[in-house]
Amino acid sequence: MIKNQRLLALDVFRGMTLVLMLIVNNPGDWGHIYAPLEHAEWHGCTLTDLVFPFFLFIVGVAIPLALGARKESGNTDAQLYKKIFSRVLLIFLIGLALSGFPYYKIWTMRIPGVLQRIAVVYGIVSVLYLNFSIRTLLIIGGSILLIYWMMMTLIPVPGLGYASLEPETNLGAWLDYKLLKGHLWSQSKVWDPEGILSTLPALGTGILGIWTGDLIKKASPLSEKVNRLFFTGAICLLVGYFWDMVFPMNKKIWTSSYVLFVGGLAMLTLSSLIYLIDIKGIKSWSKHFNYFGMNSLMVFVGSGLFARLLGLIRIPAGDKTIALKTWIYKAYLWEGLDLKISSLLFALSFMMVFYFLLKWMYNKGWFWRL
Repeated sequence: MIKNQRLLALDVFRGMTLVLMLIVNNPGDWGHIYAPLEHAEWHGCTLTDLVFPFFLFIVGVAIPLALGARKESGNTDAQLYKKIFSRVLLIFLIGLALSGFPYYKIWTMRIPGVLQRIAVVYGIVSVLYLNFSIRTLLIIGGSILLIYWMMMTLIPVPGLGYASLEPETNLGAWLDYKLLKGHLWSQSKVWDPEGILSTLPALGTGILGIWTGDLIKKASPLSEKVNRLFFTGAICLLVGYFWDMVFPMNKKIWTSSYVLFVGGLAMLTLSSLIYLIDIKGIKSWSKHFNYFGMNSLMVFVGSGLFARLLGLIRIPAGDKTIALKTWIYKAYLWEGLDLKISSLLFALSFMMVFYFLLKWMYNKGWFWRL
C-alpha cells in the first residue's frame, strides 16, 4: 500500500495546474495577453493548453489511489459504483450550475463544459478501472485514439462531402450542432471545445492518468517508479510530437497527438515533482501550491463565480456605470506600463486573492471534497 506522504507531489502538481488556470482565465484585458497565456488559435499547443488535460490526467492518477484504498478497506462493488455515479452526477450538475449562473436560461444554457467533461471521463474510466486490467485499459485507450484519428480524417462530414479538421466543418462540430444546437459554447454557437465526440479521446488522457496512479501505488522502490514514469512520459511525448505531423495537436478537438504529447508532459512533470519532493525531500516551497491542490473544486467553482460577479456588479462612473472588474483594473493602468504587463498583474492579483483565502482554509482544516 502506498504511503500517504507520497501523495504530496500529486497535490502539488494539482495546485500548480490550478495556479496556472487562475492566471490564464483572469487577465485584466482579454485584448492584451502574452502569447503563452493564450490558447492556440486552432492547431498547436501553448502553455495554456496544458491546464485542462493536466487536470484530467490528475483525476485519472487519483482513481487507483482512491478506489483502490476503498476496495482494500472492504467496500463492495455496489458501494464503489454508487460512489462513482453520485460523484459524476454532482460534478456534472455543479458544472451546469456554474455555466448558467446567474440567469439560468435553460433553453439556451450551455450543456458541455470543463466540469461536465471531467465528470463524464471520471465516471467512464473509473468503471473501466474496476472491470479491466491495466494492460487491457491501455489497449482500450490506444484503440480509442486510433479510431478517433480515423474518424476525424477519413469519414466525410455530412453536407460537406469530405473529412475536415477545420473549426466549423469537422465531424465533431457537425455532431455537436446536430445534437446540441442552441446549447453550445457562446463564442462559436455551432461547435463546442468540450463537445461530444472530442470527449472520446479525452478518455485516453484519463487512462494515462490511471496507468500512472497504478504505477505509483505499486510496492516497488520509489526511484524505480519515477524512472519508469519519466521514461514512459518521454516516449508518449515523442509519439505525440511525430503524430502531430499527420494529425495536428489541437486542444479544441482533443486530437490523439495532443493526448499523447500533453500526457507525456504530465508524466515528466509529475515524475520530476516526486523526485524533488519525495526522494530528495526538497519540499519547503511546495506548501504554497498545496493550498490550491487540497481544495481544487473550491478553486474552480469559487474562481468562476468570483470572476462572473466582477463582471456583473456595476460601479457608478460619471453619468454611466462600469463593471467592478473594469473599475479595479484601472488601478493597474500605470502611465508608461505596457498593457500586457497591466493585464498580467491583474491576473496575478486575482490568483493571490485565492492564495490567501486557501491558505486560511488550509490552516483551518477546511477542505471541499465530494
